[in-house]
Amino acid sequence: MKTLIVYDSFFGNTEAVAEVVAAAVAPFGSAMTKKAGEAEPEMLEGIDLLVVGSPTRAFRPTPAVTGWLKGLSSDALRNVRVAAFDTRISVVDINSRVLAFLVSRLGYAAEPIAKVLRKKGGTPIASPEGFFVVDKEGPLKDGERDRAERWASALVE
Repeated sequence: MKTLIVYDSFFGNTEAVAEVVAAAVAPFGSAMTKKAGEAEPEMLEGIDLLVVGSPTRAFRPTPAVTGWLKGLSSDALRNVRVAAFDTRISVVDINSRVLAFLVSRLGYAAEPIAKVLRKKGGTPIASPEGFFVVDKEGPLKDGERDRAERWASALVE
């Protein structure tokens, strides 16, 4: 199985999750990680699984991820299994009613990523997933790398 993981990362947290995903799926074939600005459309040729991740910025994916997704043709992901993830701050940790309200209305980055992946012809194999960071710049909360590994392993089972 050939897997491509496309991501963007500001503080290294989303990149860390992307690397964990790559390591978890690599025993089942090949896995390559690429930052959204470096991923070329021809990299999609022959892939079986595409995983896209972004930090949540203003309740959505980064401009780099959004731009990369928009650049895909309408059927670029036909017959490709897809999954989406993001990194995010826990509303519980921030303890803000305003933020909790905004998140309930606007969500996190993984959901819009998954929506575009489906729109481009991809076959979703997992619900969009979020991995928690300690603060705005991270690091990942304890246990999140292990959770990312379990999530990624389930993608290839």
